[in-house]
This record gives sequence, C-alpha cells and structure tokens, in this order.
Amino acid sequence: MTAPGDLMQALFLRLKSDRSLSALLGGTGLLERANDKAAFPHVTYGRTSAFNLDTGADNDNDQLVTFHIWSKTQGEAETRLIMDSIRTRLDGAALSIGSRAQTRLSLEFAEAHYDEDLAVHHGLLRFRALTQESA
Repeated sequence: MTAPGDLMQALFLRLKSDRSLSALLGGTGLLERANDKAAFPHVTYGRTSAFNLDTGADNDNDQLVTFHIWSKTQGEAETRLIMDSIRTRLDGAALSIGSRAQTRLSLEFAEAHYDEDLAVHHGLLRFRALTQESA
C-alpha cells in the first residue's frame, strides 16, 4: 500500500531530477501548492484520489494523481512542452516506494486550454498509479 503523501514525494523527486523539465520551469517551478508570488511557468500538484471503483472504498493501491501546468506565455507551446516533458518522465514509469511495493504509472488524461478568467494557459495531466506489493 502506498500512501498519497509517499507517492507525491516520489513523483516530485522523479520530476525534480529531470534537467530538461527543470530548465523549462526555470529551476523552481515545481510546487506542491501555488501561491500568489509563484513565478511562471510552474507546475502544481493537484488532487489525488485513492479509491476502489467497484466498492467506493478508499484504496491506496489505485490512485489518480493530477498535475496542473501554468504558463503566461503567448500561445500554448510552453504549456505543451512542459506537459510533454512530464508525460515522458512519468508515463509507464515504475517507482519503488517503500521496501515492498512497486507503483506503475500510466497517463489517463491530458488537456491544455487558455483560462480567460486567470489570463493563463492551463495544462492538466492525470496519471493512474497502481501499486503492487512485492512478495
């Protein structure tokens, strides 16, 4: 079983070790939460859902993890480049979290659009994280 906080920490470590993503974000653009002073572009960790679709009960072995990409450049090219970098780094990845579990990631959803209310380009990536306990 992988707790959502442990998964978030492992994902951040994996993304922070990606030099191309760090270059796209200016080195400090990977944030757990956005704040009013965050420089653009940046990526924030969004909602995590951990549940069993059949029973509706909590299930830390099957989680949905969301990343939000925020950019103020003209056009959505920067947003798409950052999304592609994250997708390349995480889609299909196998993470060892804890001593007895392996978590596999798969991209479930991707979208980019211009948010007129906030005057930013907003990208959204949602990954499924399935954890299997090792014997």
